[in-house]
Formats: sequence, structure tokens, C-alpha cells
Amino acid sequence: MAVGGQGSAVALPAKAPAAAREFASSFETGDPAPDWTDTVDTGPDGTKRASGVDGGYTTGIPGNVTDHVTDVRASGENTGAGEVKENLVDGEPGTKWLTFEPTGWVEFDLDKPIKLVTYALTSANDLAERDPRDWTLLGSTDGKDWKSVDTRSDESFSQRFQTKSYDLAQPAEYQHFRLEVTKNNGASDILQLADVQFSTGGGGGPVPQDMLTLVDRGPTGSPTAKARAGFTGKRALRYAGRHTAGGRAYSYNKVFDVNVKVGADTRLSYRIFPSMADGDRDYDATNVSVDLAFTDGTYLSDLGALDQHGFPLSPRGQGASKSLYVNQWNNVASRIGSVAAGRTVDRILVAYDSPDGPAKFRGWIDDVAIKPVAPEKPKAHLSDYALTTRGTNSSGSFSRGNNFPATALPHGFNFWTPVTNASSMSWLYEYARANNDDNLPTIQAFSASHEPSPWMGDRQTFQVMPSAAAGIPDTGREARALPFRHENETARPYYYGVRFENGLKAEMAPTDHAAVLRFTYPGAAASVLFDNVTEQAGLTLDQEHGIVTGYSDVKSGLSAGATRLFVYGTFDKPVTGGSASGVKGYLRFDAGADHTVTLRLATSLISIDQAKDNLRQEIPDGTSFGTVEERAQRAWDQLLGKVEVQGASEDQLTTLYSSMYRLYLYPNSGFEKVAGKDQYASPFSPMQSQDTPTHTGAKIVDGKVYVNNGFWDTYRTTWPAYSFLTPSQAGEMIDGFVQQYKDGGWTSRWSSPGYADLMTGTSSDVAFADAYVKGVKFDAQAAYQAALKNATVVPPMSGVGRKGMTTSPFLGYTSTDTTEGLSWAMEGYVNDYGIARMGEELYRKTGEKHYKEESVYFLNRARDYVNLFDRGIGFFQGRDATGNWRLDASKYDPRVWGYDYTETNGWGDAFTVPQDSRGLANLYGGRQGLADKLDTFFATPETASPDFVGSYGGVIHEMTEARDVRMGMLGQSNQPAHHIPYMYDAAGQPWKTQATVREILSRLYVGSEIGQGYHGDEDNGEQSGWYLFSALGFYPLVMGSGDYSIGSPLFKQVTVHLENGRDLVVKAPQNSAKNVYIQGVTFNGRPWTSTSLPHSLLSKGGVLQFFMGAKPSAWGTGKNAAPVSITQDDKAPAPRADVLKGDGPLFDNTSATQATVTSVDLPVDHAVAPVQYTLTSPADHTLAPTGWTLEGSTDGTTWKTLDHRSGETFAWDRQTRAFTIATPGTYTRYRLVLDRASTLAEVELLA
Repeated sequence: MAVGGQGSAVALPAKAPAAAREFASSFETGDPAPDWTDTVDTGPDGTKRASGVDGGYTTGIPGNVTDHVTDVRASGENTGAGEVKENLVDGEPGTKWLTFEPTGWVEFDLDKPIKLVTYALTSANDLAERDPRDWTLLGSTDGKDWKSVDTRSDESFSQRFQTKSYDLAQPAEYQHFRLEVTKNNGASDILQLADVQFSTGGGGGPVPQDMLTLVDRGPTGSPTAKARAGFTGKRALRYAGRHTAGGRAYSYNKVFDVNVKVGADTRLSYRIFPSMADGDRDYDATNVSVDLAFTDGTYLSDLGALDQHGFPLSPRGQGASKSLYVNQWNNVASRIGSVAAGRTVDRILVAYDSPDGPAKFRGWIDDVAIKPVAPEKPKAHLSDYALTTRGTNSSGSFSRGNNFPATALPHGFNFWTPVTNASSMSWLYEYARANNDDNLPTIQAFSASHEPSPWMGDRQTFQVMPSAAAGIPDTGREARALPFRHENETARPYYYGVRFENGLKAEMAPTDHAAVLRFTYPGAAASVLFDNVTEQAGLTLDQEHGIVTGYSDVKSGLSAGATRLFVYGTFDKPVTGGSASGVKGYLRFDAGADHTVTLRLATSLISIDQAKDNLRQEIPDGTSFGTVEERAQRAWDQLLGKVEVQGASEDQLTTLYSSMYRLYLYPNSGFEKVAGKDQYASPFSPMQSQDTPTHTGAKIVDGKVYVNNGFWDTYRTTWPAYSFLTPSQAGEMIDGFVQQYKDGGWTSRWSSPGYADLMTGTSSDVAFADAYVKGVKFDAQAAYQAALKNATVVPPMSGVGRKGMTTSPFLGYTSTDTTEGLSWAMEGYVNDYGIARMGEELYRKTGEKHYKEESVYFLNRARDYVNLFDRGIGFFQGRDATGNWRLDASKYDPRVWGYDYTETNGWGDAFTVPQDSRGLANLYGGRQGLADKLDTFFATPETASPDFVGSYGGVIHEMTEARDVRMGMLGQSNQPAHHIPYMYDAAGQPWKTQATVREILSRLYVGSEIGQGYHGDEDNGEQSGWYLFSALGFYPLVMGSGDYSIGSPLFKQVTVHLENGRDLVVKAPQNSAKNVYIQGVTFNGRPWTSTSLPHSLLSKGGVLQFFMGAKPSAWGTGKNAAPVSITQDDKAPAPRADVLKGDGPLFDNTSATQATVTSVDLPVDHAVAPVQYTLTSPADHTLAPTGWTLEGSTDGTTWKTLDHRSGETFAWDRQTRAFTIATPGTYTRYRLVLDRASTLAEVELLA
């Protein structure tokens, strides 16, 4: 009001409230609550902005009310693998509850009493003997006094993921239910169940006419998130509905009434959890986004806004991007100021808009925020782009990396990590799934770790944990656990720090064998607790001197050869009390005015004295925390600085440098500096004596050894990356693995640290061969001998060498007698190719004849894949030892997993011939035939259906991850698929390689901000290596060849600082999200028309320039433009094979039999012209011949010497050696005349 000129009161026009600059809600108590529920927005003309969508979403059995369950308790669970009680009510059959007892119970609390009419149980993914057989369902009004409502006995489930409903004799009204399983279906020690549903019966009233948008307790379950919670806090906004017909349908629901001014720096962000409805294997719930209605009548979804990955921020745009994962939280952010600055947000909407139906959809939204956010400034240190929490938002049911936030030096002796589950030797750190009741993560310990992957398990651990509790602290894991928020966590390669909710701060910085840990307390109470994963450890606390010592024998079942770890640590503040019992203990400190206690802690695999000396060498007394941190950061910055990028987004820089961190985190040094000399405690040789509390009983060996690598996982990308970026270090590490061969007789297939029996192939063979042909310096002759042994000798134990070697060298394939025999064979051919190329190079350098002979032999073996190609089905499949296919053509389905195939199916192994892509193309009818096969591969969806579990018995996580790649059968989430996008280069259609690679780079490495970042197990840097090479624009498709294959570069410019002092500059100035197709390539200004790029060219440095466009071009399609290949013509490969057809132990295709002879007639049934022959030593190689003559005849009377040998040796038992015939010809009869009576296991004549 105001006073007018005549003194009267005058009303002024109402002034609109000033627009706010920001808004945020996580739907928690105290946050802004939605102004509308289940309400469709209306346009300026008053019409509803919805069509073809209603709110009739239902899930499960009719009348299902399981979403009213608020809490679940159980007699036990398998937390390490994510097989927890909450999975019973997540509506997702692919997850399960498992307890290591034949009986068990589960209790369910609901938010209100329900009148139960029916309940249902769903069988889990595998092993029917684990199913419930006898049980009682009880009800209670108070959760204490239980009454039986139903009892069942002798029940069984005929299928996996089968849901069976059970009607109650009388409806029972209770708020609490308890399922007591008193007998399982026969398993001695395991009970499991996928889902439990509760139903009140019937349909439940009229269908809501509009899409639902309402606040509830969040997703019912997830393989990676906490059930019944939002991403933040305990609540989230649920959206749900039905897309009722074919064609487009949409609903734009309004949620918040706001008044927010958009500035140039305004960012919209939210989290979204699209649910896959009832296992329908659809992604309809991803056609959703948060939308904004502005006061001028426009909508954000119409303005062309892009999210942080460059995808359109609209419901259709988000759905089409395929960047949102189902059954997981996703982070979405957009700098909307670029399209909406100056506008004012009037309403916040949640919108569903899909091009096709019918469908049902459901999901949740959380953490909606509109606020100004300053643009990110370039970081001063590249190591600060690397997030070690990337890949930790994972579980055994679904991997987004399955990593843990290790702070360490590159290839360091130890990892140092926060631990959210201190009793686990597998999933050490879970980003969100194990959150507490307040939906906050908790840390139970900080630990020394040596875990190569959660599937292999941890070993040689030692745990500490700070406590600010007054008096005697409780060392129990849950009691000492401290909650924190990820925004108060700094996780970098060189440093880890976290501020807990109680104000206590913990920090770690690493050296090679040691670390410094600093704890800053909120008050005077300051303790440090000690523990270990199991009781297989020892602890000694010296209160007088503030010293902790101990040992650890903790190791997982796959930690083959792991020896005792010793620790020695010193504190910087006076000890005022403490005690120890078993592996647990504590020390209390006078933390002084700064309330800080610092622990310098070192490890050794040799002794406590050596641990003490390692501490002296690396963190001597007086070294500050900051000094250790700076040195570690410098080491990482120097390494990451080898790759410099221009024109990358913040997210891309995070992805790139986090990938390089993972790449160089493994493999790990296993040696120590002892009195100036490198030594290690051997995990490969027998123990020399008993361990003591202060010294190992392991054999102490001179030299450097490296461990922690699964070569099946890593050979494709990590080893070529080491050869490319850090060849000197690559050579040292190869020598470190060849040291395993020198020490224990073999190089590990899976070093964890010793000879773990896991995965297929001896892939160090091709990894090291590839390094050698690229000029990496190491003990090549020893590495070659190790590979030769893998490829020609029957191993004495299952953890080393190749399986099936008793017969496979003679059959030309690994038979079905060996589990996953086809995969063993296919990996063998790849490795044989590497050995052949390495042998060629060694012959060129040394002139030693045997290298040339062996090279010819292995190059021929590398084409034996044709033996496993079943032309009747057009796929590779297994054969038995007599040559019969595993399945008749009428029964074969390439979608079925397992049996012949390791972690894949027939489609996944349809292209596993990178060494001979032209030969493979010829099997498919030529280059166009290969292209057609690839097209069908990418058009055939992986469904992760229980119908195709094959020999796995249940849906494994690799199947689900491959499904969610959403690129047909491409299981890019796992290693067997990683070369396949590049096979279009061999098919003469490189533009399809370019488009496929760029799609993978754009949308499968997302989610770094919330602990994701990968699309499957990261595996010792392999997924990271794929990203690095593909982002550069070339990839090591043909390992062992010395060449790369061209894809499509991601950035406008990358400079690689090579170790030789030169720079390789990769330029693509026209590059963009649309310009993914190569129009032309030059190297140092000269046109390059082949899709193959020699390492020898790139390693000299220069400018590799790509000219990019938005449409495919004919570049790289020429006849000779394909990748390196053994086959050089248009004929199907016809490798030489054994032509001997006869009875007896020398011709029976097995080295399990043997004969002592002086002369052997070699049975051929027609005139043949062999090029080589093989001899196999007997079970005692010292009985093998040292000299012989191979003779040929056309009449059986006149014999001609074709090849003569003397002074030959067989180094190993049951070793197959190849020899090239000196003067070959065509003969009808052959014989082998030995210089003396000798024993052989097999003879072959190869023609």
C-alpha cells in the first residue's frame, strides 16, 4: 500500500517474487516435496501432454504387494558375491539370496498389515539341488509371536527362474512374515532362492488413467544399489505406466512448481534408475528424462540440450542413446545454460516418450538439482583426472568394472585401499550396494591388498582402522565401521582421503612396499585398531616404542602359491594404552594439539626385518606425509603425461586417465631390495622350510619377478599398450614373468601370484611374441622357450600349460574331452601364430635352424582353426577325438552359452581368428560373406535368457552384461568380443568398424561420477587398454604381427610422447560426434590407404592425420587394404596335416602311449609329399632319440635319405618337436631309422 496525494491508500500492482538461481530435491524429509503426484502437464491451450500412456503398471503375480516390504532379515547370506536377502524382494529373478547352510529362514516386514491370499517363490539361476523343498510360512502382528499360515513338503522346481504360486487355505492378515526352509533339494551346504512375492489376490481396482509419478522408498532391488532406497537418502520419485498400443506414446508429468532463473552457467542434474520390467528384456523405461517447462511456454526437451556425454536431453534422445543402464542408477547432467540462458523454469517434469509399444515401464528419479556450476578448470595434474573409485559400483551379479579404489605406485608391490566389508576376500569396496540403514557407505578398515580381481580373491592382507571412540574401542567390524559420503572422499592413484560423518579424517599415500597413513581426530580420543580378514595371521604391538609388527597368511582359494606377508609399522605419537588378542588389537594415543596420528607401514614377503628395511628405504624417519604423496603423484603424472589430448571433455579426460591408471596398476612387482640386491620369496618353487612369525619358509630367489596377471584377459590390449608406451618397463615385466619359468618351470596362465588353474590359453605366448616383434628388449630366447614348452609339452599339473595337449597337437584341435575345448583350441591358434612370428624374428637375428623349422610348424598350426569350422551350421563347434561334431546341425543353436565356449557362445567365437582374417572370410564365402556374418551378429540380440544358459546351468553375469551392451551379440563387456568390431576392416567395410568403435567409446564407458565407468569386468587394465587404443584410432587386432588396425579416433588431437624421445601426433581436426567416418588418412603428409598400420612406422614418431566426415567413404576398402593375415588368396585355408594312417602307439594321435624302436615304417596309403615331420618324446624324455634318418621310397626297395639329424635333444617329457625335411619329394613309402634303440610317443608326417 502507499499513501496517495489526497492522503488516501492506493493499491500497487503485485510484484512477482524474484526467481531463485537454484533448486534441489532428493525427495527426503526436509527437501522440497512434489507439488503434483500422478499429474500430466497441460499445454498453453489446456490440453494434456499425454497420449497412449496410463498408470496400469503391475509386476509379478496378480495382486502382488511385495513393494510394501520395508525390511528383510535372514539366517545368513553370501554378501561377498551380492547374493543377499534383499534380492528376494527385488522382482528380478536374475539375482538371488544364498546361504551356506542346507536350511535357513527369512523374515519380511511390511509397511502395513496385508491380508495374504497367495505367495510365490522363484527358483534361482543354477543347481536345482539348492532349491527349497520343505518349508513353513509364518505370520506375525509384532514380529515376535509367529503363527503358521502354510506348510509345504516335497516341492520341486522343474526349471530355473520358475515362479510357483501357493494359495493359503485361509487368508491371513499380518504385517510380518517368516519363511522357514527346513530342507533343500539335496545340496549339502547351500540353500538359494531368487524371489518371494506376497499377494492379496485379484486385480486390485480400476487402472489409473495417467502415468504414475509419486515418491516411494526407491527401487526394490539392484545388483549394484542398495534396495529400498534412493540414490541419496531413503526415498525417490517413482515413475510407472503402460504404453498401451503400437506406435508413439508419451506422458509429460509435472512434479515441482518452481521459479528458477537460468543463467549461462546453470546445470540440470539428476539420477535415474530405469527398471527392466519382469524380465521382459526391454529398455522402455530408458525413454525418460527430467524436462523443464519455462515461463515462455517452451520446454527444455525441444531446445536441443545435450547431456554430459553429448546425447540429447529428451526422453526420446536418452532412450535412443542407449547410455542408460537398467536396474542401476545413472547420473545425468546437462549445462542447460547453453540453450536456455535467460529463461525461467516454471515447472519440473518427468517425461516418458517412446517411439514404439506396447510396453510397460517403471523407474525412479532422485537428486534433481538446478544450480549454477562454474565450468571445470583444467587440472594442474593429470593424475587428478584419474578416479580410483571408477568401476567400484559393481557386484558379482553385474560388473561396471569390479574394481576397488587402490592407491599405489605404478606396478607397485602393494595396494592400499579402503574396505567396506573387512570380512571379504573378494568385493573389498562397494560403492553403494552395502550402504547402511541411512543409505550411507561405511568403511570398516584400511588395508594392504594384493587382489588381482574379486574373482581371484585377495591375499596377504593387513587391516587398520582409526577410532574416535572414548575408552576402549570396539574392534568388531560393524561396531568400528564409520559412515561417509562420497563427496567427502578423494580417491586418486597417489592419495586416498575421506572425512567421516563424525569428523574423523583418514588419509593414505603409497610407496612401492610401504605407505603412510594419517588420521586426524575430531577430539582428544584417538585410537588405531588392527585386524585381518581371517585368523590366519599374527599381530604384535610394542606400546613402549609405538611399533606394530605382524604377519598374514590370508589368501583366497585361487591365490596359488601365495606366501606369508610380514608388516612393520611405526607411529609418530606417544602410545597411552592398548592390547592385542589374535589378529585384533588397538593402540590409544596422545594425538597432541593437531589431533593427528601418522603411521608409516611397510610390508615384505621375506621377513619382518626386511619389512623394517623396506620402510627405511622408502619412508625413512622424518619423511612427511606430503613428501610421500608428492612423490607418488609425480610418478603417476609422469606416466599419464605420455598421452596428451586436445579437445576432450572433462568426462573423457577422466575416462582416459582413469583407464591409464588401471592399465598401469597391474601387473605387480613381487621383488624386494635386499642388501642392494633384488630378491623375492618364490610362489613357484616348493617351500624350503616352515614359516616363522618373523621369516618366510619360501625359497628366496635372486632377480625380479612380476605377478598378478590373467593373460587370457590382458594379452589383447594391455601388453601391446606397455610395448607402445613404455617398452623398457614392458621388457622388465616380461623378464619378470619369464622368471616364473626359470624358477618354477612354467609361466603362469593366471598369476595370482603363482600357477592358478583358470581361463583358457597360454596367452603370454602371443603377448610376449608381440612385444618382441615390436622391438621390446628382454630375454627373448628364454621367453620363447617358455612359450615353446606351453605349445608342445603335456603339462604335469592343471595350473600350467595348455589343456588337452595329450592329443591336440596330433588332432589339430582340442577335443570335447577337454572342457571348453574349442576355446582352448582357438586361443591356441592365436598363440601359435605369435610363436611363429617370434621364431621368424629369432631366426633372422640368430640364424639358428630350429627357430625357422618351428616357425613354419606353428604358422601352419595357426590355420588349424578350419578343423573346427562346421560348414553344415556355418559356425565353429567342438569335436570329439574321433572327429564327430558335438551337436548335429539340427540341434545346434549359436545363442547357447558354454560347453565349447569360454564365457561366450557360438556367435561370440564366430570370429576368433584375428591372425587369419582373410582365411576366415574365405570360409564364409569371401569378404562379403564375412561382412554379412558380422551384420547378422550385430543384428541378433543377446537376451541373457535362461533358455540359453547352456553348460553354465544359470544366467551368469557375463550374459547379463552382454545383454546390456545392446549391440546385438557383441559381448563387449568381456574380452572374447574385443577384436570383433575391427573385423569389418577384414571384410572390406571399414566404415562399420569406425561407427561401431565410436558407439562403444561414446556410451559404454560412462558413469565415472558414481563409481561406474566400465561395462563389464575391467580385468587388470584390459578394458582400459581397449579404450586407450580405440581412442587413438588404431588397435592391436593381429597380435604378434607388429601391426595395428585402424578404427576411428575419438579426439581432435592426441600427442603420444614416445620413450625414444619422439612424438606421435594423431590429428583429426574435423572430428565430432557425427563425423565418425574416415574420408582419408595421411602419415607425415603421405596418403595411407590400408587399414593396417605398422608399429615400426608409428614408433618412429610423426603425424598421423585422419580426415573425418559424417558419411561412410570408400577409404580402406581396396583389395590389399585389409589387416595382416596368414592367408593371401581367396581360398579356404588347407593347413598341412598328418598323413600317417596306421595302428600302434606311434600313430594313435596321443602321447599317452609310447614304443621303443630302432626303425619305424611310416604308414601312408598313397603318394604324398610331406614338408615337415614331428617326433614326440616319451614320458621320460631322456629315452628319446638323439639321431635319426628319414627315408623315402617309391618301391620299398630303393630308399633315399630325405632328412638326417644328429645331436638332437628333447628338453621335456612328452614334447612334440617339428623338423623340416631337407630334401622333400613325393614318395609312397617312408621310414624313420634311429641311430639307436629309443622311445617315442608319436610320429607325424605333415603334408
